[in-house]
Amino acid sequence: MSRTPPPGPAPRPSPVLTHRDGAFLSDGRPHRVLAGSLHYFRVHPGQWADRLARLAAMGLNTVDTYVPWNFHEPSPGRYRFTGGHDVEAFLRLARDAGLDAIVRPGPYICAEWDNGGLPAWLTGRPGMRPRCSHPPFLEEVTRWFDELIPRVAALQAGRGGPVVAVQIENEYGSHGDDREYLRRIRDALVERGITELLYTADGPTALMQDGGSLSGHLAAVTLGSRAREAAALLRSRRADEPLLCAEFWNGWFDHWGGNHHVRAPGSALKTFSDILDAGGSVSLYMAHGGTNFGLWAGANHDGTAIRPTVTSYDSDAPIAEHGALTPKFHALRARILQATGGPAPPLPPDPRLLAPRSFAAVPRAGLLQSLGAMSQPAATPCPPSFEELGQASGLVLYRAEPLLPPGTYPLTVHGLHDRAQVFLDGVPAGVLDRETASLDVTGTGRRVRLDLLVENLGRVNYGHLLGGRKGILGAVTVGRRQVHGWRSHPLPLDLWTADDLARAVRAAAPSGTAGFATARFTTREPADGFLALPGFAKGFVWVNGTLLGRHWETGPQTTLYLPAPLVRAGRNTVTVLELHRMGDRIELRDRPGLGPPEEYVETF
Repeated sequence: MSRTPPPGPAPRPSPVLTHRDGAFLSDGRPHRVLAGSLHYFRVHPGQWADRLARLAAMGLNTVDTYVPWNFHEPSPGRYRFTGGHDVEAFLRLARDAGLDAIVRPGPYICAEWDNGGLPAWLTGRPGMRPRCSHPPFLEEVTRWFDELIPRVAALQAGRGGPVVAVQIENEYGSHGDDREYLRRIRDALVERGITELLYTADGPTALMQDGGSLSGHLAAVTLGSRAREAAALLRSRRADEPLLCAEFWNGWFDHWGGNHHVRAPGSALKTFSDILDAGGSVSLYMAHGGTNFGLWAGANHDGTAIRPTVTSYDSDAPIAEHGALTPKFHALRARILQATGGPAPPLPPDPRLLAPRSFAAVPRAGLLQSLGAMSQPAATPCPPSFEELGQASGLVLYRAEPLLPPGTYPLTVHGLHDRAQVFLDGVPAGVLDRETASLDVTGTGRRVRLDLLVENLGRVNYGHLLGGRKGILGAVTVGRRQVHGWRSHPLPLDLWTADDLARAVRAAAPSGTAGFATARFTTREPADGFLALPGFAKGFVWVNGTLLGRHWETGPQTTLYLPAPLVRAGRNTVTVLELHRMGDRIELRDRPGLGPPEEYVETF
């Protein structure tokens, strides 16, 4: 009697986007990928469809986006995939707009995003080694991918979705050379259902391409200039592969304390045309930058000090932070239409803006009194880090009562990450902003109340300092003597609800020049706007209970983008937590203030 053999594994769908003889094919037909980066996590979900339509109007056929792990898993096992975290809804909207999608799930993304997208609860674990084949790291990555990747796989082009390609890690050749790690990431994607094109993306040098590429998978390049040299490098190594510039940096991001980086349309168009003339496919980074809402902006480190990224991620992109179509948009659009020969898509209307006006800012609660009332303190002999307090972002108020004998002594904070305001008996004594920093204090033979209000300015998102901890990581000393007996108040501002914010505003009477202030404006219907805070120094701004981000008079950014979906018809409330000096009014403006421009082109 014959027996029917058991069924084998189901056949894997063939990828829609393929390549042969140095050219891309889509469903077997010649194809050029013309993509633009647009990060759903930097755009209010109520504006996703609008921003995707603007990409399509540019003549692009693909959107690409990262997926930041920390945005979706704020604590171990607690996932967020609804509302502004609904990446599947974003991808479906891309399909509705007629766009293919490229997904870049990391687990590391860089992106000038806090901690490069890695959760602080993970990188803060003792002994953790991210971005290598360290077993505890890989165990967490595979658990995260169990949750994420099936969602992406279900929306692949072979299943009727928009996803035509998925990136393996992100610019790994700029970080390391652990080939086993890259293979494990690749295997984790395939095992969880990814059947479309897999590729790596690295800088345009042999060192970076050697470290980040994987045999058997397309090697893409990221660059801001010298496209012809990059094309020659890739083709000398992989002559049978198409040229894909996975990131063309047509603009750049900004740091607090610097200038606003711009790139002239002519300069961007020249390099863009070089890529197209070389037969290449390309993704504009960014096509639309958006905003680092809340406290999601990352940071760099220049070897001496941290350089935090500003709240705006406009990036001098073709589509501005508020959706306006810039001269760069029109220049690149014309070149795209020339290359494709297709009809010009219709242009969307300009965004509607709130009428400019000024309204009074009313002090509500003193700084230390209100912040001290917002959480129960942790009592420890030494100051704990943010991670030891279970906190990723925001502020920690450290309090102690050292005995200061008569005389003058240096008060030193060792291992400060990143910025501390020092108060003695409630009186401001100075600001410390270096890893080891001091100021002189004078004792009278009695105990004083020492308050250190420490701010996390953003976690490093690129380089070997990725995953660093925040807060006070060493000792606080007066002279040579350590200060013990701390009571530390965690203040995770980005997790505060509207009720928390209302409680903070009522927690104390106004006092001094810092603390909470509120202002109100009315409008007949919602529209976009830009908030300016003349006279204020540094702090955080909420509108109707949503944290927009940081403001800081050091610039370059002088306004905060207010998206229309956060504005209510009728009365709207602006709340400011000011750390130093309050102004007396807040202004609505009809144009962004991003600071003095500085022409910038990344040259590798």
